[in-house]
Amino acid sequence: ARQAVTQLKRIRLQVGRTGAVTPVAELEPVLLGGTTVSRATLHNHEELGRKDLRPGDVVTLEKGGDVIPKVVGVVLERRPSGSRRFQFPERCPVCKTPLRKDDVEVAIRCVNVGCPAQIKATIRHFASRTAMDVEGLGAALVNQLVDQDLIRDVGDLYCLDVDTVAGLERMAQKSTRNLMDALEASKTRPFHRVLFSLGIRHVGATVAQALAAAFGSVDRLRRASRVELEALHEIGPGIAQSVHEFLNDEQRWKVVEKLRRAGVSLASQKDRDEGPKPLDGKTVVMTGTMSRWGRQQAQELIQALGGKPTSNVSRKTDLVVVGAHPGAKKQKAENLGIQVLEEDAFAEMIDEA
Repeated sequence: ARQAVTQLKRIRLQVGRTGAVTPVAELEPVLLGGTTVSRATLHNHEELGRKDLRPGDVVTLEKGGDVIPKVVGVVLERRPSGSRRFQFPERCPVCKTPLRKDDVEVAIRCVNVGCPAQIKATIRHFASRTAMDVEGLGAALVNQLVDQDLIRDVGDLYCLDVDTVAGLERMAQKSTRNLMDALEASKTRPFHRVLFSLGIRHVGATVAQALAAAFGSVDRLRRASRVELEALHEIGPGIAQSVHEFLNDEQRWKVVEKLRRAGVSLASQKDRDEGPKPLDGKTVVMTGTMSRWGRQQAQELIQALGGKPTSNVSRKTDLVVVGAHPGAKKQKAENLGIQVLEEDAFAEMIDEA
């Protein structure tokens, strides 16, 4: 493998979406294998301690497989006098929550799921091409949205409005509209990609496909026991525990419910086709402003549940669902003796079916 020698200027700690705190070497830029290298992962606290890497050290770099640069070791005869061993902090470098050593893996983790660094990393993963493929939602925009407290999780992405986003740095009406269109398009991603996008620990794209194929919907997956999960060929005890804990965590499940209300697909097409049809044969009108669904999602929801969406109330109408400021359609339905449900009651009805 090709090698180079350079100075380790600083050891920075990076918090990932699962809370793992990874040390990263910031290096004096050096040419190695045809590219300039200025950063390299140090993997974990144990490797950092084993190699006894210290800021200011002269280190040897190598490209593993001629692709990924790694720090091989220290040139001890060139170590500055008075240097001290790097001390891993006891608290998260971002949110200051006490860190915990993982009982299974070689990792030290921040256990605060509300840590801004974890939130940003989770949103970046959610928007990535292999997950929900939300074009235009790059790292710089994610940082702004989280830092300005405009979003706190991936579910909040679907509550963003054009004016708010267009007012952010380096955003304009066109780029904002493109982002909104990309978010709308992401609602049609198949269930296995949505499952992968949630960022459940140990659940990669292949495992997500296996889980989606076996259980069909996020609700069935949540109800599955660890024994049922482990019965799948691709699923071991670690993955089963991770999936079970994630989906049964109250805070994380609230995010899943936000995605459901936004119209994101949380079931496979087969599961949706074979599911209950509480609106089978019914003509449904939605009127007023809905907090859960946009106009297009509402129509698709009614159709998926066996109903026929229409815009006008008549004697052939079976049900009228009202949101905020419903207007004359509600009054007409009441005059005709047609069943009228508030949005919350309608949501409960279709959830219970």
